Amino acid sequence: MASTHIDENQFYREVTMRICGSLEIDKALYQCFLYIKDIIPADELIMTVYNSETHTIDVVATADIDGGQMRFEGVPMPTYIRKQLEEPLKFPRVRVSEDVYKDEIVGRIAENYRWPVSSIIVGRLIVEDKFVGSFIVRKEGKGTYNETHAKLWSIINEPAAIALANSLRYFELMRLKELLADDSKYFQHELRKDFTEEIVGAEFGLKEVMNQVLKVAPLSSPVLLIGETGTGKELIANAIHNFSPRNNGPLIKVNCGAIPETLIDSELFGHEKGAFTGAISRQRGRFERANGGTIFLDEVSELPLNAQVRLLRVLQEKEIERVGGTQPIKVDVRVISATNKDLKTLVEKKLFRDDLYYRLCVVPIRIPPLRERKTDIPALVDYFIRRKSKEMGLNFIPTLAPGTLEKLLQYHWPGNVRELSNAIERAIIIHGNRPLSFDDIIGIQTFEKKAVNELDVVPNDMTLKNMEIQHIKNALRLAKGKIEGKNGAAAILGMNPATLRSKMRRLKIPFGRTMRSEYL
Repeated sequence: MASTHIDENQFYREVTMRICGSLEIDKALYQCFLYIKDIIPADELIMTVYNSETHTIDVVATADIDGGQMRFEGVPMPTYIRKQLEEPLKFPRVRVSEDVYKDEIVGRIAENYRWPVSSIIVGRLIVEDKFVGSFIVRKEGKGTYNETHAKLWSIINEPAAIALANSLRYFELMRLKELLADDSKYFQHELRKDFTEEIVGAEFGLKEVMNQVLKVAPLSSPVLLIGETGTGKELIANAIHNFSPRNNGPLIKVNCGAIPETLIDSELFGHEKGAFTGAISRQRGRFERANGGTIFLDEVSELPLNAQVRLLRVLQEKEIERVGGTQPIKVDVRVISATNKDLKTLVEKKLFRDDLYYRLCVVPIRIPPLRERKTDIPALVDYFIRRKSKEMGLNFIPTLAPGTLEKLLQYHWPGNVRELSNAIERAIIIHGNRPLSFDDIIGIQTFEKKAVNELDVVPNDMTLKNMEIQHIKNALRLAKGKIEGKNGAAAILGMNPATLRSKMRRLKIPFGRTMRSEYL
């Protein structure tokens, strides 16, 4: 039907009703297409927005005979074109091009989508004197449209602009709603963990550490916490965040050693829907969740080298890119990392990137092991007894058997504060309402005797690697070869079972059901 025979008022009314008939722009666009294709030659309708932050034209939605589809795909625009987009009143609102590839703006979209040679009409959508986007009709072939078509297209410019603006606001509200629901679910889970744990020893064994915490907390510099497993690195990270100007923002914690290598990118940086098998929806990564706050990377030495490269880019560029995504996302995050290994040695062995090491280690803080601050043990014992009793719902506070505290002070606590906490919990469970004794819990005398005997066997091998092997084997003997569970080697050492197995593989320590007899 020729456009000269179309009632313009009828055309305006029909298009307005259809394009404003749904806040979901893909559905509205499809309803428009079903009407417009019988009035104006059309193979496809395209709705775009201009993203002034990324300097891209983003295709929001398209519609053709097969239906409407949401897109949100950005096409970068060079500087000279941006001026046209950001000064909308200097250029005509509607333009016709007999060959889309000769249009310097839409031609870039055509190249991205590999359109055939087509004619187009472009309606520039202006809201409050600002360029919002474009409403485009495309028909394969050259020279399809004339000035009559352009005039008809111009009369629907305003309702199309309103529909696009409303749709963008709707999707932004839905996005924020999803983010709030997602954050609520995530933080409810995090709040179940104990974030209010007291730092016992802040005035004594950890006094120097706390002085450093107070100095570095107001800054945004990356911090590297160095200390053995179970020394309380997570508590110190909590303190740095709580004393910082970011304390109203999120504190997101990541155990780098507990995430499979195949999932590390998705966990840290998020993924788009369909990025891989099982990615049924868009998911934000830990860095996005930490925006405006702090991210704590525990066991950072366990990051694979390819993930180290991407982490370095985040630290340098302050932006991430989701798996399957095409647009960088700016993030404002303070990074606190922790390790129980000598990162310098790993750098020398090419197992950890030196450029990443220097980025993370701007402010190093060493957390002393419990054996170097035994003056804190009485206070820690009292704190854990009271805390565990409350958690177990006891109506009394257990006491220590005579001479027990002296034995606890003599023990060297290879698992540090975590081992002490677990030992007290086991003692309360085993002894019930009787005074607590730890001889049958941590095997102080037996453990020390075995350690001395084994050191006598290998007096010339005092390397850190060999000491670590012997230490893990001692824990396996105490656990009778069992790794997981309440009395397993991982619990004794205060480690994640997966981390312990990974460490045992590297140290070539045999384990498994068939090897349990070796530790009995």
